[in-house]
Amino acid sequence: MSEHLLVERRDDLVFVTLNDPERANALSPALADELIATYRREWRAEGARAILLAGAGKNFCAGADLENLAKLADASPLDHRLDSQRLRDLFDAVLRQEALTLALVHGACVAGGCGLATACDFVVAAEDARFLYSEVRIGFVAALVATFLPLRVRGSHLRELLLDPEILPAPRALEIGLVNRVVPRGELETAGEALAVAILTNGSSESLAATKRLLLATLGLRLDERLDLATEVNAAARQTADCKRGVAHFLAHKQTPDWRQ
Repeated sequence: MSEHLLVERRDDLVFVTLNDPERANALSPALADELIATYRREWRAEGARAILLAGAGKNFCAGADLENLAKLADASPLDHRLDSQRLRDLFDAVLRQEALTLALVHGACVAGGCGLATACDFVVAAEDARFLYSEVRIGFVAALVATFLPLRVRGSHLRELLLDPEILPAPRALEIGLVNRVVPRGELETAGEALAVAILTNGSSESLAATKRLLLATLGLRLDERLDLATEVNAAARQTADCKRGVAHFLAHKQTPDWRQ
C-alpha cells in the first residue's frame, strides 16, 4: 500500500486501486509515478498473471491533474516535455506489462483516465460507467492515447471519440468496442475477476504475453513486415515448454490444459 495506490495480491491476481477519491483519482504526478512503478514490475516472474485496476470512490478516474497542468502554464518547454514524458511512461508501462491487464470501470472515466483504462487488455464497465476523451474541449490534444486507441476502435468511431467527444454511456462504449463487458455496479469486481480467471485458465501465460507483444509490435507496420514478424513469433512459440505441453495434453486428452494448475 502507498499514499495514492492500493495493491493487493490474491493468488495469481493483483488488484490495484487508484486511491485519491476526493479528487476523482486524477492522475497527479505522484499517482502516475506509483502506477508506472507498479506496471513496470515483472509480475509474471513473481507468479502473478493478471492485474485488475479499479478506482476508489464514486469515479474511476477524472484524467490528468488539471491543477498541475495549470501550474505549468508558464513553465519552460523542457518542463512540459518532462511532464508529458511521465504520461508517456505510464501508458507505455501498462501497454507493455506482460501479465494480463484489466480495467474495472465505474462512474466517470475521462480523458487520461479513459486512456489508462483502454490501454488495458480488457475493460469491464459497470452500468453507471461514462467514458469521454475530453481533451479537445479544453484546447488539449489526446496525443498519447491516439497512438494505441486504434487497437480498440478504428475509422469513424476513432474520429468521433477524439474530434467530436461526447459522453459515452457503458452500453454505447460496448457497441463500438471501447469496452468488453458491461455488468451491474455491484458485480463489477466479481465479473472482472471471473473474466481474468477464465482467460488465465484457458490460455498459457507465456502465449498471452507473446500475443500481447506481437499486437503492439505490428501496429503501424507494412503487411510484409507484419507477416515477417508473425512468422518469427510463430516459429518461436512452437519451441516453448507451454506449446509442447499444450499440444501433448490435447493429443492425450482431446482437450486443452487448465493453465492455472
